[in-house]
Amino acid sequence: MHNKIIIRSDNTSYQYWLEIWRFRELFFVLAKRDILVRYKQTIIGLSWSILRPLLTASIFTIVFSNIANLQSQDGVPYFLDVFTALIPWQFFATAIAEASNSVVTNSNLITKVYFPRIIVPLSAIAVALVDFVISLAILFFIAMFYGHTLGFEILYLPFLVILLVLLSIGPILLISSLNVKYRDFRYVIPFLIQIGFYICPIGYMFSAVPDHWKFLYSVNPMVGVINGFRFSITGFNSNFFYTSLFFSVAAAIVLLLVGFYTFRKLERDFADII
Repeated sequence: MHNKIIIRSDNTSYQYWLEIWRFRELFFVLAKRDILVRYKQTIIGLSWSILRPLLTASIFTIVFSNIANLQSQDGVPYFLDVFTALIPWQFFATAIAEASNSVVTNSNLITKVYFPRIIVPLSAIAVALVDFVISLAILFFIAMFYGHTLGFEILYLPFLVILLVLLSIGPILLISSLNVKYRDFRYVIPFLIQIGFYICPIGYMFSAVPDHWKFLYSVNPMVGVINGFRFSITGFNSNFFYTSLFFSVAAAIVLLLVGFYTFRKLERDFADII
């Protein structure tokens, strides 16, 4: 006698999370596949995870520090300051880029097999997570190279990593679900990521923002995370650190609720639209 799976469009959130737990092995299978596919048929493979942030931070150091004569704060090496800010942004941008089109690219799986569709975009985050862990290890090595001693502020880092992941999940669920119905998002997302790169304090310090713009600038949820990473690694604090962090936490909660609600509302039609 065959087991039957009944698909109900009106499952409660509790039942839905139970379904996700039942299909947890699929999550790891998809995550492993995405990681392998990302570096398949590349000459240096996973080494791109090391070269990308190092090259980007090097270019920023040459352009902004050596040419534009921008300096870091409290005597922290400029390269270390930039690399610290680059890590959370790289995770956020990579996670959205990888997951935004994940539901569409897995159309064959979605139209043939039942499972909670939310597993697809969530598993795509694994690619960004691998790059993040490697970059974080490089960051500690760079700090040692410059002789920079980590203080008690490093205790903030686990909280900031969790906040970064949660802040990424909301937009991922929202964009990946909307992208199924409105394919324009695959053209809009790279453009928005590029803009976001320049409106975040990566190549420049938060202190370089004019005082009368700092509050409005802090509304950008990634500003709080980037400030937090700099604080945890370099120990440099600013008057707007906790303000920007508050906006980041608030944005993470709101985006999670909106993203999950939108995904749940649209996923029942994924198989028909795709």
